[in-house]
Amino acid sequence: MERPVPDEEAQEQRLDGKAPDPEDFANYFCTYAYLYHQKEMLEDHKRTGAYYQAIMSNRRQFQGKVVLDVGTGSGILSIFAAKAGAKKVYAVEATDMANHARKLVAHNKLDGVVEVLQGTIETIELPEKVDIIISEWMGYFLLRESMLDSVIVARDKFLKPGGALYPSHAAMYMVPIRTHMTAQRVTEFQGSMESWAEFLHEMQDYYQVDLDVLSDNFRKEQREYYLHTGQWTDVHPQQMLGSPCCFKKYDLHKVTLAELQAPLVEEFSMHVADGGPVEALCGYFDVSFRGSDENPADNDVKLTTSPDPTGATHWGQQVFYVHPALDCAPGDKLKAKFTMTRKKENHRLLQIRMGVKVEGPSIYAEQNATPRELHYNIE
Repeated sequence: MERPVPDEEAQEQRLDGKAPDPEDFANYFCTYAYLYHQKEMLEDHKRTGAYYQAIMSNRRQFQGKVVLDVGTGSGILSIFAAKAGAKKVYAVEATDMANHARKLVAHNKLDGVVEVLQGTIETIELPEKVDIIISEWMGYFLLRESMLDSVIVARDKFLKPGGALYPSHAAMYMVPIRTHMTAQRVTEFQGSMESWAEFLHEMQDYYQVDLDVLSDNFRKEQREYYLHTGQWTDVHPQQMLGSPCCFKKYDLHKVTLAELQAPLVEEFSMHVADGGPVEALCGYFDVSFRGSDENPADNDVKLTTSPDPTGATHWGQQVFYVHPALDCAPGDKLKAKFTMTRKKENHRLLQIRMGVKVEGPSIYAEQNATPRELHYNIE
């Protein structure tokens, strides 16, 4: 059954700023206009609980303050801020979810504090500067969706000098892992090609049309999907072959829009304490709620998406399959040259290129002196 489409004409009449670009709405914003998607995020209690703790355990920072919630969705973070004693909360939402947020705020008798504004943050105007910006902007592997751009726009446009962002800092990690999923994906890729071969025979037999000229294109397409696309995975810590490497940190009070939009280029090493084979690389992130230098949090809170024996957040981890696997001895390390860019056809999706080689005293380092070139899409 098709999900109902929000009433666009009615939505336009309620806008406080401009609606998202139609293509960007279709590619990104539309999903957030549905309650089922909001529910999936809200019931991730590691996520929602971390925001609740970060706000409610720092009531002194929110008491009597003006707060801006960027991408409020259901309005839950704005409600937390109001309950923590904020004087005024501007809850900005680009989609028709703003109507549900208004209803929820009013039902909880907080409409005297929380004002829901519909429109993109880039086009919304506020009557005053704010003391705090809260936002849940993180995507897969931190930067998928590029919503941090909007938070930085809001920071530069609305945050008072010395004001605080919640979260205030972010970090990205990579760790080599063992996983049976790499072999499974290879098997699925081979199965797809076998199905294609059967399809060619059927088209020839039924319709006397030879489609074999498309085989190379199909193989490339399927290889990209099965072997070169990052996959959401719930990784167990016992799969990790060494300690995670933090290869990028962001101070959200200082990072610029230009930095975010430029390619992310880093060189780092991942230690393989247990030896290989390295069948995949696991990427994840964490964010910290520390307030600002001028207005630090009383209680620092961290939200992590690291491998956890109790289960993953809704972000999971992004796993990048390595086929064939990289052999390593205990104590070797993987030296990586990492580049991540936004896709030209959709800036909210990402592409990764890595040159990876084994370093250390083992024979595997000698055999892998030339970097293995890897590439992945984060869809």
